Amino acid sequence: MPMHPQEIEDLLRESFPDAQITVEGNDGVHMAAMVVDESFRGKNRVQQQRAVYAALKGKMDGSTGELHALALTTKVPE
Repeated sequence: MPMHPQEIEDLLRESFPDAQITVEGNDGVHMAAMVVDESFRGKNRVQQQRAVYAALKGKMDGSTGELHALALTTKVPE
């Protein structure tokens, strides 16, 4: 079952309540997200992205995951 951008944003918002979050995509399977959050400060990009994937609570796990691809950008606020 494809995911809507708002569903992805809601999952991310649970872990990053104060973040600036943008989710784009219209097929529900191949999406793009940008997450800008203070909690990323001092973490390398891999650590930042792992935190975001963890927030998705298994929605990208394996071939049966609801979300097949997520182009992800993570940043620290300027």
